Amino acid sequence: MDLIKAIEEGQKRSYTTQFRVGDTVKVYFKIIEGKTERIQVYEGVVLCIKNSGARKTFTVRKESYGVGVERVFPINSPRIVKVEIVRVGKVRRAKLYYLRDKIGKGKKIKERLGGEVASFIAEQNRNAENAAHAQEEALKAEHNAEHAAAEAKK
Repeated sequence: MDLIKAIEEGQKRSYTTQFRVGDTVKVYFKIIEGKTERIQVYEGVVLCIKNSGARKTFTVRKESYGVGVERVFPINSPRIVKVEIVRVGKVRRAKLYYLRDKIGKGKKIKERLGGEVASFIAEQNRNAENAAHAQEEALKAEHNAEHAAAEAKK
């Protein structure tokens, strides 16, 4: 059991954005198609956050051409480049599954305003950007090391 916990701790991300249920977020997700990689942005409302530790996931719902689309993202996934907060929602529930049945204005979520909200969003997005940049630099360094090792073998 301790071995599993040790492995899970090693797979956790060093930094994750602090968002809540009801927030509108942009998830920058890395898509790999053959040899090419691209980043796809998925913007929607966070419906729920489940589990804990390395298995923690969050569900994001968006409307696409009049059809509701939901996607579950693991928080500690290496494919998530960053999560950016667009709006901070004001909700009183832990799971917003009732939004699936709502239409039009009923689907709107009140926005949390005042206090430290604007500075909180700016700080979280700045930290997410810095973490994404650090992750990108680490991947480049790893790629360069592999390339140098392959050249040394020849």
